[in-house]
Amino acid sequence: MKHYIKISLALVAVWFIQACNDEFLERQPLDEISNEVFWNTENDMLVYNNSLYDAARNDNDVPILMAHHDGFNSHRWSMWYQDEFADNMAPIHPRHTFFQQVRAGKHIVPSNPQWFGYRNGGWDFVRAINFGLENYDRTPVDQATIDKYAGEARLFRGWFYADKVQKFGDVQWIDKTLNIDSEELFAARTPREEVMANVLEDLTFAAASLPDSWNDGNAPGRLNRWAALLVKSRVCLFEGTWRKYHGGSDAEMWLEEAANAAKEVIDNGPYMLYNTGDPENDYNSYHRILDLTGNPEVMYWRKYQLGIFTNHVQSYWSNYSGGATRNMVEDYLCTDGLPITTSPLYEGDATIESTFVNRDPRMRQTVLHPDDSEKYKYHNADGRDYPRFVGMEGGRKTTTGYHIIKVYNADDMIGKAFNTAESPAIILRYAEVLLNYAEAKAELGTITQGDLDMSINLLRERVAMPPMSMNPQMDPRYANDGVTPIISEIRRERRVELFMEGHRYNDLRRWKQGKKLEKPDLGIRWDEAAQARYEGATVKTTVDPETGNTYVDVYQGTDWADPVFDESKHYLWPIPLNVIAQNPETTQNPGWGGSGE
Repeated sequence: MKHYIKISLALVAVWFIQACNDEFLERQPLDEISNEVFWNTENDMLVYNNSLYDAARNDNDVPILMAHHDGFNSHRWSMWYQDEFADNMAPIHPRHTFFQQVRAGKHIVPSNPQWFGYRNGGWDFVRAINFGLENYDRTPVDQATIDKYAGEARLFRGWFYADKVQKFGDVQWIDKTLNIDSEELFAARTPREEVMANVLEDLTFAAASLPDSWNDGNAPGRLNRWAALLVKSRVCLFEGTWRKYHGGSDAEMWLEEAANAAKEVIDNGPYMLYNTGDPENDYNSYHRILDLTGNPEVMYWRKYQLGIFTNHVQSYWSNYSGGATRNMVEDYLCTDGLPITTSPLYEGDATIESTFVNRDPRMRQTVLHPDDSEKYKYHNADGRDYPRFVGMEGGRKTTTGYHIIKVYNADDMIGKAFNTAESPAIILRYAEVLLNYAEAKAELGTITQGDLDMSINLLRERVAMPPMSMNPQMDPRYANDGVTPIISEIRRERRVELFMEGHRYNDLRRWKQGKKLEKPDLGIRWDEAAQARYEGATVKTTVDPETGNTYVDVYQGTDWADPVFDESKHYLWPIPLNVIAQNPETTQNPGWGGSGE
């Protein structure tokens, strides 16, 4: 102890002597970079913005560049799982309880920030963005170069805030660096329309300031101008349709912004659909490879590489996602371009094989046909018959009978140790640009056949499906949705094309179609023949009152049976209690209790 005191006193003496030296006081710390001397070159701005990409890689704290988290957490935070919030997939594994809670309308007000919600790391991200924006102009370079990096930061900020508004409605807008005593920390939430006006300014600035290319050869590097335009079209489409169906001002302005942003990419961008002329494979082939460099459709992706950044998502999703739902499978058109409810080509669902007959080729490239097990080496080329259910011996199990094959890559599991897989994540792709454009134009009521031909019909052409016309037949299943047949068909196209890419839940909320989530998640047809075929399977079943047929009922007897959707509250998520406790000016969202009701 005496020795420690002597050293401490000596250090104090040295500090005191040095403190008397004015020159010493003017020196910068040797073990850190000071803000006063950092901003010297363009490379400094680039390095600083690299830290924003690093922060955005945590998909839980910053859920915008949704991909797969690294290593073990691949079982939680992946864009592949986002459809579990909705009616596309039916997970039942306890590690995905949060997805099941939200899907069933059984989530409650959390004490602490929940997944993808109010996260401390997320607000740290905003602070880092604002700090950069306050300092880029220190760099002695031309304004266009400064704007390039400011545009990158503002793209992140606008995207981040759009996500928060979509989940929570009003949210506190912060556009400067705060200190621990800043009064803004204790202010009320900013009204949604004001926040979104700021978001639009950010995204517009980013789309005007970012370069067309960072000359990275479409490697998973930086977000360019075209990516900013896609994000802008996505955000504006959400906001425009939200205001159209939920109420709000300037819905048409937002839809026009969405259409114009998408059209700019279509007219002048360097991207196109991946299409080799093989309609039986082109839709899913590039979703199942490790290197997407140079793919003309992929606008932004995240790479995983052994020894640097890896995942275990292939194993996790096939175990935990449960499988595609009957509701999802029934949305695939028949090869005559008609829905199963009206097409004479539909052969019914008496067996899983008959379900695939005369259907959109994307169905067989999304859901595993029993005859394709060998083609895809499912599961790890184990040679078993699929589908398989809980209770059957060996192999991968499904909750619905519809194993998902769209992204399956056996080669990323065979022979690889736990947490060392490298399946990439496609974060932005050109197909969404086409879908955003068509939907925005349809919602505006200005869509033409030419618009369909440059958007939806390119997607259909890739898989050799008949083109969409201006007067599609209304599917009786959607006759009560309150929209025109063409909007209904564009929504169907979006669901089919973007399955398992994280859009379905947000789409249902912005369309004010939450009631669709009250339908139970069912699987394949179940009768005596199925019981004999899937010997040992332990499944629950229910009778469909519309057809009188019996189907696998995934959640019967569980906490997630009988899903509910409360129109008065479930379109927004609740604010965590600890957030309200830290700032009493933060009110709760309507329907969730507290002062927000």
